[in-house]
Amino acid sequence: MRKSANQQIGKSTDEQSSSSELSTTEQVLDLLLDALLERQAARLQPKPVTMPPPALEPTAEKTAGEAPKPSPKPPASEEDLAPPPPLPSINLGRTLGRLLLALAVLVVVINVPITRYGTSLARIMPDTASLVIRDGLVLKGSGPEIYVLEDNKLLWISSLEAFEFFNYRWDQVHVVDDGFLEQFEKGRPIHVLLKCEGSPHIYALENGQKRWIKDIPTFEAEGYVWEDVKLVTCDYLRSLPDGPSIPEDAGPPPQP
Repeated sequence: MRKSANQQIGKSTDEQSSSSELSTTEQVLDLLLDALLERQAARLQPKPVTMPPPALEPTAEKTAGEAPKPSPKPPASEEDLAPPPPLPSINLGRTLGRLLLALAVLVVVINVPITRYGTSLARIMPDTASLVIRDGLVLKGSGPEIYVLEDNKLLWISSLEAFEFFNYRWDQVHVVDDGFLEQFEKGRPIHVLLKCEGSPHIYALENGQKRWIKDIPTFEAEGYVWEDVKLVTCDYLRSLPDGPSIPEDAGPPPQP
């Protein structure tokens, strides 16, 4: 009896120990499973985005004392490191050749005689490079004659009195080659014709003397025009010395 009771007690003890071992194993497995579930849940949750702290503005003292640091340059990409495309060629040799050919043609044209006297363009060009062809231009060639250009015609200033009477100045006179003057047509001469209101006579002022013009046919035959007649005082005309009459066989000149 006692032996069987001991066997039953041992058997029950073994069952209790095996059941305790199973319960401990199940607890460990449950803990591992819970840990795995928690880790998986933590991975599936979205991570919070952390914002960088706002940059503090430098104080006035620090700004005045320290120079601002340059911002770092972004790294160069492969496109930035690529060499620039080659520039198109301008054919420098061909361009210089054309310029030299044009210069040679210009030199030939300038030196070819173009007038009936064999004068070239280089010689008939005026001395002053800034000379502009315009009305009122005062010109002088190799001779003593002085002309004024009007309506593309050369008008001869017949005397020094006419030059001064019409307020021309010597700094206005452009000395040019005779060939330059030949390209213009000659117009009427410019005279100084004087008349006073109290007298019908007309006088031409030449060489500081008044020359009496006999009559209207003589006036027109000499090429005078009424636009050149200037009214002055009779006292001024009387103060001028008398010169030869026009024509010279007209007799002594009358006084205004």
